[in-house]
Amino acid sequence: MRTEAVTLPGSPERPNEDWVATALPASGGGGTVVVLDGVTPPAGDDGCVHDVPWFTARLGGALTELSASRRDMTLSEILTEAIWRTANAHRDTCDLSHVRTPQATVAMARWDEARVEHLVLSDSVLLLEAPDGSVRAVLDDRLDRIPDEVRRSHAATDRLRNREGGFFTAAADPDVARRAVTGTTPRAEVRALAALTDGASRWVELFGEGDWADCFAVLRKEGAHGLLTRVRALEESGTAVHRWKAHDDATAAYAVL
Repeated sequence: MRTEAVTLPGSPERPNEDWVATALPASGGGGTVVVLDGVTPPAGDDGCVHDVPWFTARLGGALTELSASRRDMTLSEILTEAIWRTANAHRDTCDLSHVRTPQATVAMARWDEARVEHLVLSDSVLLLEAPDGSVRAVLDDRLDRIPDEVRRSHAATDRLRNREGGFFTAAADPDVARRAVTGTTPRAEVRALAALTDGASRWVELFGEGDWADCFAVLRKEGAHGLLTRVRALEESGTAVHRWKAHDDATAAYAVL
């Protein structure tokens, strides 16, 4: 069993708003992977005195600790508790009802000898590789269903943020955890897994360099850093289009079970 986690900032002039952590307990044959992509707010007030990296570090730290130590809790319950803890850490200083309060997408996996659990909220991606080499992508596609003309407007996007008929992120409301895409797969059916922020998954989704199986093949051969290096080279080629940032924070976690 081994894990690899790599994150690269989109720009040296801005802090990296992603978060990644892996944990392999000393006994039990299990582990956990947590990847967050902080949501960059548009310029202006977001009701919070803290920045996005503060939020993702708080939320990611809670998710990592709970997923590694609380096997009695489901990943949905863990996300609920982690959001609650993080909200309580700045409830007295910040307006948590603000639509742009710090928030993040989530991709998590946890495994033991019997099963692999997963949770995905918003546009990060979790990939599960079977022993025969086939790859299943676990996606929350609600954000992708929103037309580009709507997504280009911050005001229009805000009206759909954490709303029915729109999309959901981990912000200050613990109830959002029940909106996540969750599931369980027998351990024998998963050889390896990967969690990617949309800055890393653009190798497939933006640049069309291959499908999810091809993406996983890159991870297997070149590791997480190899995939992110490929993404950066494609970004430098100048082929990014319309609603995508030219450069984005990019994070990949890869685990061989």
